[in-house]
Amino acid sequence: MSSSHGGDSAVRPFAIDTSKPHPARMYDYFLGGKDNYEVDQAAAERVIEAAPEVRLAVRENRRFMRRAVRHVVAEGGVRQILDIGTGLPTEPNVHQIARAVAPGTRVAYVDNDPIVSAHSRSLLGEDDSDTSVVLGDLRDPRAVLDHPDVRRVIDFDEPVALLLVAILHFITDAEDPAGLVATLRDALPTGSYVVLSHATVEVHEEDRQDAVKVYRGATATMNPRTHAEVLELFAGFTLIDPGLVLVPNWRPDTPLDPTAPTIGFYGGVARKDA
Repeated sequence: MSSSHGGDSAVRPFAIDTSKPHPARMYDYFLGGKDNYEVDQAAAERVIEAAPEVRLAVRENRRFMRRAVRHVVAEGGVRQILDIGTGLPTEPNVHQIARAVAPGTRVAYVDNDPIVSAHSRSLLGEDDSDTSVVLGDLRDPRAVLDHPDVRRVIDFDEPVALLLVAILHFITDAEDPAGLVATLRDALPTGSYVVLSHATVEVHEEDRQDAVKVYRGATATMNPRTHAEVLELFAGFTLIDPGLVLVPNWRPDTPLDPTAPTIGFYGGVARKDA
């Protein structure tokens, strides 16, 4: 789902559909992965034609996720992570990033694509009792929260880091992204964090609507939002410095390249204080 939902108003069954491009597999293609089909590759190439910076954008989004995970574990002290919309696994994945800081950190991966689930289970193997892989859909947050394999590794009486990385732009306004986040937020105890990134088109002088249109033929539509709209998704959380910024600007490890193209992803990390 981190780029891997279906986009219907009703939650769809967990079936593999190779007749349409899938955002998770397109995302994998942008990252240079091999877990995609010709239909995904063709759609991804149309996006690249319309928005040439997209490969850099998804890489910068992954880098943001890595920095954010390190922060919530190292500085926030969180030892359990709920990653909804994980997408196809990449190296290093969330559990590897977290456990490099704090061994034993527990991670529940949730996605609604069976291909993602199968690849994640293959990566983890059978002996990782601190990690679970769950077929679930962000559009049914209560089912995610109540899933026995989520509950097996996540104790909602202790702080949790909720990852919603590059996923909410596949939720339409009619599906109420703010309401979905609020349901998840209300299940988290004080001291929890949310790590959230979201596509936007407002930072580009050029029109990126042609890239957005490609997703109309995919299993999920693309719904980029403005800074103000993304900021509303953090309701009930307190953003930490530097706030909601373009993902390369969120606590970069190295100096920014002033010649790099502008990245159309906002990202932020926020804490639940009450």
